[in-house]
Order: sequence, then structure tokens, then C-alpha cells
Amino acid sequence: MGKIIHIQGRLQKLPPDNLITSGPWEFRRACWRTPFFTQMLRPLAEKLDPSGEPAASIPPHFTLNRGVACTIQAMYAIRRDEMRMRQTYYLVGLTDCMINQVNPVLRTDILRAMYKKVFAMKADFNIHWHGSLDQVLLPIDSRFYDDAAYRSTIRSAATLKALYRTIRDGTDEMFDILSLEYIFFCPWLGG
Repeated sequence: MGKIIHIQGRLQKLPPDNLITSGPWEFRRACWRTPFFTQMLRPLAEKLDPSGEPAASIPPHFTLNRGVACTIQAMYAIRRDEMRMRQTYYLVGLTDCMINQVNPVLRTDILRAMYKKVFAMKADFNIHWHGSLDQVLLPIDSRFYDDAAYRSTIRSAATLKALYRTIRDGTDEMFDILSLEYIFFCPWLGG
């Protein structure tokens, strides 16, 4: 009869000990040795031991290195400001369009306008990519986002305004998916 039942813990789930921010994107400290940010599906990440003990095995994940390393570092730096994060991810989408896409509009002198916009935004947000720029958009599983359809829409945009709208809509949708479906782990600092 003298046993105390703690109802508080049963009613609400406490945040894990390694939580850095829970929104708009969830960032946690990694409990394994990694020099890179890691992106993991939420259900898989929830199975990891949140106590900070080193993980015996790591579930499937994306290692965010090369071009996406600069992207996630920029997003982490502004992790508490959703509007700025969305604007930054739009810049990432514009940059991806310039390096990985083919669009007839960008084969004209209108390309100069896009370059000016991207370089002005890069200066405003103080974001720079170094090294390989093969990929700057964060990876998303195909069951959540149809990347081929997005890229097809970019290829078929007839005006610069339509191209900007397509990239804005696409990056906003990607941002929401990354927020809902993934957890990001920061590089392991030891300890």
C-alpha cells in the first residue's frame, strides 16, 4: 500500500537526454562516434537508447558529408528560427537548380538574374558550400517525396517566375517532410 505511483511519467513522454532542439527540425547529440551529421528516420531513431550510452549498432541512416554537410551545418546554426530555415532551404533549392538541373530558361541571359539572387542570398545568410557540390539538398526517401517529379517540373518551367515558384513549393514540401519524418544527429564530440 505504501508504493507511490508516478502518473506524470506515464502521461507525457519525457524528451530524450540527448535532445538539442525538438523543432522545427529535431536535432540530437549522437551517442556513437561520427565526424558527420547523420539523418535518420524518426521511428528508427526512437529505438536508440536516449541515455547517452554508446550505441551497439546504428540503424540505417544517411551520413551527411560533402555538399550536404554544408547544408546541414547552416540549418543547424539557425535551428531555432523556422522562417530563416525555410528561406535557407529555398536557397539550397536554388543552388541545386543551378548545379544539377537543366532548364531552357537558364540557357538564356536570365541565368544572370538567378546567379545574382543566389549570391545575394548566400551573402545575407552567410552560407557557403565547400568541396564537392554533387548534392546540396538533403536526402529524402522516395516513399515520402517524388524527387523525379520535382525535377521534371523544374525542367518544364517556362519562365523564371515559374521556376522560382516550383523551387519554393518543392523546398517547402521537403522542409516539412524533413521536419516530420527525420531526426538529425550532430557529430559525436566524445566524452
